[in-house]
Amino acid sequence: MKGINSSIFRAYDIRGKYPTEFNISAAKKVAEVLSLAVFDKKGPIVVAHDTRKSSVAIYNGIIKGLGDRKLIKIGPATTPMFYFFVIKQKAKGGIMVTASHNPSNWNGLKIVGPKATPISGLDVKKELEKNG
Repeated sequence: MKGINSSIFRAYDIRGKYPTEFNISAAKKVAEVLSLAVFDKKGPIVVAHDTRKSSVAIYNGIIKGLGDRKLIKIGPATTPMFYFFVIKQKAKGGIMVTASHNPSNWNGLKIVGPKATPISGLDVKKELEKNG
């Protein structure tokens, strides 16, 4: 987890002030570990983002971090739309770039598995400690 602020990992998501606590590099590393150690290798991953100024850059970092995985890139979306796509497309998981209700200088990730089942930021932190 070298170079990643451990305070960004929360019970329900990953989030922090952008770019001091959470940034493109951290998002890319999280995506790499999710692709290798968490998401099932046989199936697509849905990727989406909200409309914060920093979200597109983070979204592009996520896409790079996921490597050659089959992706369903839906771009700007609401969280309910993101969940719908994960379920409807029978995706193996998904990553939504958003800091939800937090101020605009924050950003983060909501991560889900199949059927839009939430994956804890704390569980992602454990995977990063093992595989990152």
